[in-house]
Amino acid sequence: MIIKYKNKKIDVRVKRVSSFGKFIGLMFKSKNTENLLFDFENDVKMAIHSYFVFFPFLAVWVNDKNEVQEWKVVEPFISIIKPKKSFRKLVEIPFNSANIGIIDFFVGKGKV
Repeated sequence: MIIKYKNKKIDVRVKRVSSFGKFIGLMFKSKNTENLLFDFENDVKMAIHSYFVFFPFLAVWVNDKNEVQEWKVVEPFISIIKPKKSFRKLVEIPFNSANIGIIDFFVGKGKV
């Protein structure tokens, strides 16, 4: 999936989650799991949580054109993480060695 952010593009490998997967997300997985794509038919504005996610991850909310609406570093066991804008897709990117380039792209090199 190509994501556009600040007039730049980055290719992020993702696994599209099923309807059931939208409820589970990264819960109970290891930090070395795949990046997850939550794809909605219409724009939504919903909160997420990180209960039972035992590692930090990057949440990236994008619109229907794959343009970043917002991103946030999410720590484990947070009850409510709510974006300010509506979004069409959410990508959850675990902090792991495979995702260092993606994390640096958004957060900045060496900032995490």
